[in-house]
Amino acid sequence: MLVTFYGHGCFKVDINGTHLLFDPFITPNEKAKHIDISTIPADYILISHGHEDHIADVKRIAERTNATLISNFEIISWFDKNFGVSNGHPMNHGGSWNFPFGKVKYVNAIHSSTLPDGSPGGNPGGFIVETVEKSFYYAGDTALHMDMKLIGEYHHIDFALLPIGDNFTMGYDDASIAAEMVKTKTVVGLHYDTFGFIEIDHQKAKETFKKKNINLLLPKIGEEINL
Repeated sequence: MLVTFYGHGCFKVDINGTHLLFDPFITPNEKAKHIDISTIPADYILISHGHEDHIADVKRIAERTNATLISNFEIISWFDKNFGVSNGHPMNHGGSWNFPFGKVKYVNAIHSSTLPDGSPGGNPGGFIVETVEKSFYYAGDTALHMDMKLIGEYHHIDFALLPIGDNFTMGYDDASIAAEMVKTKTVVGLHYDTFGFIEIDHQKAKETFKKKNINLLLPKIGEEINL
């Protein structure tokens, strides 16, 4: 399964020719200035919550690609009302839906979620994506929480995409516990180094996961990895 990291919490997963883009925040990110969003394909855009650093490029990419937005009801409604982006699939916590590429479940995250104009963004969440190829968990912006243990008990997670930057989300110590809870041995780190509050020590982060026999991947922005 090909995964492309676009910085912060944004990445793309290719599933049998279908492109899933998560939380596109690229053009405002100084560290991702070399990424041309007009070249990024997207069939579906999955949005974990309403903060600007997770939705900044949703409108532009959705209008160009006609991608289907997948998020909670409030965010889907906001994009429709404010921008006429009506190709959306609303979800809420605990709910799942079978899409052509596989099954998506919207799961709990502990964070906040206010849209850029001050509108309520509903409750933040993460996604479990199950496909015939592999299954993975995107945690969104979150603290460590016990619901993650349920994910490990009832889902097979080949890899997880977890925030590790601390301050606004869990740091890499808690993220390594999250990886144990969801029972995965492969983690892609997200939400780190974008700005001062979330800069991390890469070596210490990798050592923290290695002690638990978990592989932490920290790809460069624009880098593709096969998982």
